[in-house]
Amino acid sequence: MTRIDAKFAELRAAGRKAFVSYIMAGDPNHDTSIEVLRGLPGAGVDIIELGLPFTDPMADGPTIQMAGQRALEAGQTLQKTLDMVATFRKEDSTTPIVLMGYYNPIYSRGVDRFLDDAKAAGIDGLIIVDLPPEEDSELCIPAQKAGLNFIRLATPTTDEKRLPTVLQNTSGFVYYVSITGITGAANAQAGDVGPEVARIKAATDLPVIVGFGIKTPDAAEAIASVADGAVVGSAIVERIAKGDSATDVLAFVKSLADGAHRG
Repeated sequence: MTRIDAKFAELRAAGRKAFVSYIMAGDPNHDTSIEVLRGLPGAGVDIIELGLPFTDPMADGPTIQMAGQRALEAGQTLQKTLDMVATFRKEDSTTPIVLMGYYNPIYSRGVDRFLDDAKAAGIDGLIIVDLPPEEDSELCIPAQKAGLNFIRLATPTTDEKRLPTVLQNTSGFVYYVSITGITGAANAQAGDVGPEVARIKAATDLPVIVGFGIKTPDAAEAIASVADGAVVGSAIVERIAKGDSATDVLAFVKSLADGAHRG
């Protein structure tokens, strides 16, 4: 059982929905980023998605693209991201961390070496948005063998024919993308999301977490009420981009977490 599996078991037992937050590793700089990272569990975050900066983030909107650019310009690397997680693990051995990003930095490092290093650092799962199920032998299956969850995205365009392929080797949870398009582009609507979540849950026992387009505590509550939890990324990253202090960012995160936990 991974930390992700354990967290969902704990939430189910408590009758609570999950709140998942996304931040970009190294944004706007190493010190602020690790301060926010370390404060997320205390702000009510159940699972942390940690973005791995990459030069060509094709699934991301301007907010996350700029966050990655700021992080890269500040010197963030894959190794520094793993080191951040290892530092976090010195004081928190239970909060799951999912590394989210693109395959190129992992491929450059070498899959076997990366998986060994990720496991040693304390990463629990991977969301690699540019590796489709047809490429599962590349990273997904080796990751699962190494004890890491491999989390797949389902979208409004994932039809009945495609869904079984998407779910085939997915573990941990399913990330349902509530809107078509890039991150931060539109607002998620619970009325649209609910039937889609039900459709996915009919095909898998995995929790279904909904992200993209959730920007307020009320929206987090509404989405969590029709899913197993909510993910917020761009709205948090926008606060970091504005230059908010770590304390102010974490206060905003807490308001979102409180919303999701009411769902």
